[in-house]
Amino acid sequence: MPFGPGSHLGEYEIVAPLGAGGMGEVYRARDTRLGREVAIKVLPDLVSSDPERLRRFEQEARAAAALNHPNILVVYQMGSLEGLPYLVSELLEGETLRERLDRGALGLRQVIDYGVQIAHGLGAAHAKGIVHRDLKPENLFLTRDGHVKILDFGLARVVPLPGDKTTLPPGAVDSTPGVVLGTVGYMSPEQVRGEPADARSDIFSFTVILREMLTGKRTFEKTSSAETMAAILHDDPPPLSAEPSIPAGLQRVLQRGLEKSPERRFHSASDLAFALEALSDPALATPLPRDVPQTGEPRRLPRWVAGAAFAGVAIVGLALWFWVREAKPPAITNYVQLTTDGEQKRLLGTDGARIYLTKLGPSVENVDAIQIAGGAQSNIAMPALDIGPVNISADGAEFLVISGGGVPVRGPIWSLSVLGGSPRRLGQAKGNYAAWSADRQWLAYADAADLYVARGDGSDAHRILNVGTLITHVVWSPDNRRLRFEASEGLGPFDGLQRLWEVNADGSNPHRLLEGWHNPPDECCGVWSRSGKYYLFASRGQIWALARPNWLHPHPRPVQLTSSPMALSWPLPGLDDRKLFVVGATYHGELMRYDLKSKEATPFLGGISAQYVSFSQDGKQLAWVSFPEGTLWRSGVDGSNRVQLTFPPMQVVLPRWSPDGSRLVFFKEPIGSGERARMYEISAEGGSPAELIPGDDGNQQDPNWSPDGKQIVFARGATEATADPGQPQVRIFDRATRTVQPVPGSGGLFSPRWSPDGRTLAALGADSKSLSTFDFATQKWTTVARGTFGWLNWSRDGRSIYLLDFSGRGAVLRLRLADGKMETVVDLRNFAIAGGFGGSLTLTPDDSPLLLRDRGTQDVYAMDWGAS
Repeated sequence: MPFGPGSHLGEYEIVAPLGAGGMGEVYRARDTRLGREVAIKVLPDLVSSDPERLRRFEQEARAAAALNHPNILVVYQMGSLEGLPYLVSELLEGETLRERLDRGALGLRQVIDYGVQIAHGLGAAHAKGIVHRDLKPENLFLTRDGHVKILDFGLARVVPLPGDKTTLPPGAVDSTPGVVLGTVGYMSPEQVRGEPADARSDIFSFTVILREMLTGKRTFEKTSSAETMAAILHDDPPPLSAEPSIPAGLQRVLQRGLEKSPERRFHSASDLAFALEALSDPALATPLPRDVPQTGEPRRLPRWVAGAAFAGVAIVGLALWFWVREAKPPAITNYVQLTTDGEQKRLLGTDGARIYLTKLGPSVENVDAIQIAGGAQSNIAMPALDIGPVNISADGAEFLVISGGGVPVRGPIWSLSVLGGSPRRLGQAKGNYAAWSADRQWLAYADAADLYVARGDGSDAHRILNVGTLITHVVWSPDNRRLRFEASEGLGPFDGLQRLWEVNADGSNPHRLLEGWHNPPDECCGVWSRSGKYYLFASRGQIWALARPNWLHPHPRPVQLTSSPMALSWPLPGLDDRKLFVVGATYHGELMRYDLKSKEATPFLGGISAQYVSFSQDGKQLAWVSFPEGTLWRSGVDGSNRVQLTFPPMQVVLPRWSPDGSRLVFFKEPIGSGERARMYEISAEGGSPAELIPGDDGNQQDPNWSPDGKQIVFARGATEATADPGQPQVRIFDRATRTVQPVPGSGGLFSPRWSPDGRTLAALGADSKSLSTFDFATQKWTTVARGTFGWLNWSRDGRSIYLLDFSGRGAVLRLRLADGKMETVVDLRNFAIAGGFGGSLTLTPDDSPLLLRDRGTQDVYAMDWGAS
């Protein structure tokens, strides 16, 4: 039945109809609770009585709701009114790609831009195991602000991911052999044959659309459907060699995406997006006319004037040549993927034949060596569980390793041959990071905020600098005169603002690199090219090059080397500066609940990519933060009635329900230079978050309610606790008086949690190596456990504390407070955790652990760039 303006579907007021089709009527509506406009798709009576169409409608809701990506339509809610199902989504302003193509082909740059966005959205869906199966211009929406949104997952298929033992969710549309699903003209060959479709089928359909965007003509179009499907199976599209405006590189991309065999296409949407973005601006530039017509007789100049002019032009030209040569490093010309395991990793170094890297498990680091020319990986065992590599010598012969614990890992520094054997202690050097000079004559190492320089064997060590924040990724300049390093600010040794620094080896002239370049600063893991001509680093997911200063360029600016759909990090130049190795990552997670009785992990809330899950006291409501976007959501405990409470750029951490279930508190991650972590409160019904203590100038982290809801405990943060352990760092905010009181004796502590009975606080040491409890009756702290811990949670009855073990074993631990017994309840050695701060742990009302399993990818890529 049609709905007129002013009618209501629950809390939504209909404003106007937007359109109607075979799968429903769409209306513009207003959310009366949150005051925002939305789109509502209603399934008509005749359609809702058809079980198959109803199943497709529900599948569209499930698939879209499971995906949280800027290039996929956001679904807020699914409901039913008098038996009529409806779907609430974001309201889009613009037109479909079909409507745009009706006016002709798109410009080349616009095709590349739209193509990369679509590939991003497809990559997010495929990472979730969702194959669209009905990509076509009608299901792609172009917004007025230049974004593309993928619509209509009604024919989507959920493909089990590798190693996933879960089954398809109820109602998921699966492939039945011999049944053709899709739209004629945009189906892949395997869809035409009625075979199961995977991510490569979407890549074929997407490439068909990409070609149509470029030419303005349908790629496979015959007089009948049967002939069109036959062409998809057997015919190649007309060649584009006669189209001079389409670069040869783009034509090769189209050819590969339209391969009849899935094995010969791009293996992932991320690879296709990377290939599209790799098309450089010069390839897209319009060539200048070869001949410039001249009019009139040229005027002859005296020879000396011509000679002087020629000399001047030569001098200026030579200067400009040096200017351009130094200001713009060589572009990336090709790339090859070296690993396919997808595991979390970082690059250590290379000896020219092999790349050495660490693979990051739940907390343990394994070392692998990869042959640059290709071949199997080999593992290099560390002498002990608590020994991990932080760096490698320039010749790839010796690791620098640290034995110790805590977060970050801190301890004595040793050298260890890559061939094995016994480690050798380097003097009395102790810290969290170290680096040799290229000739191994000097050693620089960081111990929290202090930077030291010593001889290569660790002797004659002396401190040269203190920057007040955690120092990592120290590197020597090729001439051994300077040191550059990364300083993490804001949230301590986990996440935060990443800044690059430089200091002379004698401690003089310390200064920030790239001051004011980005706000917030986000520069990390820098390394010099072997020639010393460029300093390479990662920022905002791409690799940048900073040229060596010279008389023409005393203050060079960074130049972006890559434009990848993946987040790139850990740049590592080859020995000849013609290869550049990086780690390319996509970030996605799957929320898992570990049942303590069955000892099995199963998807929670459909396996959404969410972290920091919090349950209301009555167990009827949920709050969580989307990963990696960082937005706050709340819903019923079954995932129904989802409402987004915060929006970018705010990054939310650790929301907590008030005891009465009416409000949530959380802290906001700093996003700008000079910002601090701040606590906010927001109504569970929505609205604007309100800062709790606006006048405070310190970090405010980990807010937790007292059981009566009258007070909130929080901490200054791990960084401040480390810097000034003599000052109380745990504080209590009184909601009635709006005053803050320190908890006595809490110096060097952070991450406080209130016990369910309100009599005790628990907190971690600043280095995460101890767990302590505070008795309000005696006003005393007691250390109850030692190890390397994170993410403490009280059990529902208050008799136990659950923790994540970061000692190298990887486990969820349970401490029984009555007798101090510590036991392992979940073994995480084969469970890769995703999320901010290295991954988090929360509990359901029955004390079942909730963890975000890593479903993203991290692999090593080799790029040609030629920096010599």
